[in-house]
Amino acid sequence: MNMKGFSHVTINVSSLEKSLDFYGGILGMNIVHKGNKDAYLEWGDAWVCLLERHEKAEQSDSLGVDHVAFFIAESEFDQAAGHLQNNGIRIIRGPEKRGIGSSVYFLDPDGTQLEFHTSTLAERMTVWK
Repeated sequence: MNMKGFSHVTINVSSLEKSLDFYGGILGMNIVHKGNKDAYLEWGDAWVCLLERHEKAEQSDSLGVDHVAFFIAESEFDQAAGHLQNNGIRIIRGPEKRGIGSSVYFLDPDGTQLEFHTSTLAERMTVWK
């Protein structure tokens, strides 16, 4: 098996319209498709699927996806973090230096934790213990 890299992430959301305002409007992802209960957005080399779900799933604080991180250039990091703040997005950690890169953690409208991060895996491994 020869995997080529990250393809996409699917995020369950409570309101497709509210989430499209956030992911398409605030984060600037390109909306490629919008259906009745789903939307596909492109951002860089990856894509995000938003899937509207009204049923409440059982959740655990210790299992499942912790957060979704998006790579951003260091030269654009301060502007991106400021953009979140200027749009009233709830920042839960940072902006801060994390190893060799910078990170800011924030929440989408349903409380899914997202991150902007500036370093590659190879760069992170140079300082990881």
